[in-house]
Amino acid sequence: MKQQLINGQWCNAANGNTWDVVNPATEEVVAVVPYGNEADGHLAITAAVNAFPSWSSLSAWSRAEQLKKTAEIIRKNVIGFGRETTLESGKPKAEAEGEWKVAANLFEWYAEEGKRTYGRVIPSQRTDKRMSVIYQPMGVIGVITAWNFPAYNPARACAAALAAGCTIVCKGSEFTPLSTMNLFMALKEAGIPDGVANLVNGDSAKIGEAMLESPKLKKISFTGSTRVGKILMDGASKTNTKLALELGGNAPVIIMDDVDVEQVAKTAVTSKFRNAGQVCVAPQRFFVQRKIYEAFVTAAAHYAKAHVTGNGLETDSRMGPLINRRQQEMVMSLIEEAKQEGAEIVTGGTKREQGFFIEPTVIADRKGTARFADKEIFGPVLPVEPFDTLDEVIAKANNTPYGLAAYIWTNDLKTSILLSEKLEFGMVGINEWAPHATEAPFGGWKQSGIGHESGSEGLYEYLEKKLISIGNL
Repeated sequence: MKQQLINGQWCNAANGNTWDVVNPATEEVVAVVPYGNEADGHLAITAAVNAFPSWSSLSAWSRAEQLKKTAEIIRKNVIGFGRETTLESGKPKAEAEGEWKVAANLFEWYAEEGKRTYGRVIPSQRTDKRMSVIYQPMGVIGVITAWNFPAYNPARACAAALAAGCTIVCKGSEFTPLSTMNLFMALKEAGIPDGVANLVNGDSAKIGEAMLESPKLKKISFTGSTRVGKILMDGASKTNTKLALELGGNAPVIIMDDVDVEQVAKTAVTSKFRNAGQVCVAPQRFFVQRKIYEAFVTAAAHYAKAHVTGNGLETDSRMGPLINRRQQEMVMSLIEEAKQEGAEIVTGGTKREQGFFIEPTVIADRKGTARFADKEIFGPVLPVEPFDTLDEVIAKANNTPYGLAAYIWTNDLKTSILLSEKLEFGMVGINEWAPHATEAPFGGWKQSGIGHESGSEGLYEYLEKKLISIGNL
């Protein structure tokens, strides 16, 4: 049985409880892991507090050596780690292994970026005064991550926090604990000092409360739903705990009539059904200019039908199941809602009896009056609505409480500039489906989050800014 890592020791939950990890493709139990509560959280926080002075005192070069070793170990274990990610999340083998490669890249990138936490000298109005700004590690960081990217999500926050000189307490999703445990196995093998990187698994609410209640834990980095993000915000208001929140999304896609319809439809299907649509930046609400609307719907349905769905360990599988039955039922309810609102299920819309699968689904909302897509679908559903004017589509695209990612497909430079500047989203992809990158800031507007991950911005999330002023010189 894989275990938690607290103060450098692998251990079971303090209460002795366990959790069955279920393969969403077969509904079989693939592992049994510890399932703790606030007691484990407090133990891990204490260990991180005790380890902070020595870890933060190391040079960025010394910390970088540990993180680069972690990256090397992950790369050596991509196939094995990827297989366990597939077993617990259902995603295809190629997607799982690709995720682990990106996790390794994050550790390597932040190992180097940690050496560049530059301050600055401020010219003073007074000749007898000198001012400078420096950045210092924030302290103990709590990391709570989601199940949809169980290697990438924790790697993104943990690598940045550790590079900044912080110590961490990480709580991965109970649905995908094996990936998080493998990540910490790599850190442990790389020689991370005891107490610097701690991993707990268990009751999310109770462990989150332990993090919020501790005055020694300075910040929580959370990846998950907007609903839980708001709960953390309420709790943080009582303790003044800082937050970095990467929450939900409802990404609009604007497709102009000057594109290659067939090619855009083909790549749209691939992007939309990645990880069975369980991606916060997944393209969701497709707005297609009326002239090419029917051609796009036909092409998208064709490619959706050909998108092979099955067990992620099967070599020809391109889409796996949803994470659990609750998620499956939620997505099926939205499909049913679309039918009730008069939208057409062009293809898909059905589930399987074995496993938590839903067939790739394309929905045509020709009247543009259905409201099912106003919610974050988080499943393999591609809704398509026609539009006529730019003003109309800009208003529709921005009419959402979310503001994470948006996509534009056009060959007209002026149109791309206009739309990219008018859309109220933190990331905009023009003629691409991946506007995010290890070296670029990842964050949303409105109810999609607070702060940024990735890029140099992700590093500064875990650093405190300090002004040093010397007077009377």
